[in-house]
Amino acid sequence: MSNFKDLPFTTLQFYATAPYPCSYMSDRTARSQVATPAHLIHADIYSELVSNGFRRSGMYTYRPYCDGCTSCIACRVKAQEFQPKRYQKRAWKKHYDLDITIKPLVYSEEHYKLYHEYQKSRHMGGGMDSDDQEQYQQFLLQSKVNSRLVEFRDGVSALEPGKLRMVSIIDVLQDGLSSVYTFFDTSVQQASYGTFCILWQLEQVRKLNLAYLYLGYYIKESSKMSYKAEFEPLEILVRNQWQLHQPS
Repeated sequence: MSNFKDLPFTTLQFYATAPYPCSYMSDRTARSQVATPAHLIHADIYSELVSNGFRRSGMYTYRPYCDGCTSCIACRVKAQEFQPKRYQKRAWKKHYDLDITIKPLVYSEEHYKLYHEYQKSRHMGGGMDSDDQEQYQQFLLQSKVNSRLVEFRDGVSALEPGKLRMVSIIDVLQDGLSSVYTFFDTSVQQASYGTFCILWQLEQVRKLNLAYLYLGYYIKESSKMSYKAEFEPLEILVRNQWQLHQPS
């Protein structure tokens, strides 16, 4: 745990949650360290929190604080130095013609339906597949920081908005972007929407002349989280110091 005297948000308080089932490894329990009060976490403080390994879920700003486990490791991609792999280039070419619109955080029944279908397809039984509209809004549409909702559609014409394929929530930080959550149409065979979204976010970081795309937590033992090592150069936060991840 960081020495709070060294952290640039001395007005905040931090507490540890009670243990709860781990979302990524079914045989383990997890705990989180939570920053409060939420109303004091404005954009600048939030940027510092993220650089110290925290994440945001709605109004809840946290980082892993598990007993006897350090598998969840904060990670970020050095966007200006990123060079796509061959399969990532294919993903970019495959979906480059998607129509992309950046919006404020707004509720849409169309977005919620896609989210619900995504959860049923990719995370059945994890709890989020039963989220109602209120839980969805609390999770993704509540924010005190500089957040955006990004729509990805195809088949857009002058008369039709096109088919919604993906929605991504991102936060704008002092030194980069934080990828909060992305959900997409899993019914399209051979699609690479998730990979394309990260590539698009990296491109936005470069266009803004910022340094990093924060991807949350890298978990080597979890197939749902280990893919982040594919985006290089990747930095990981180890003992409160950012260092280059060395592929094994």
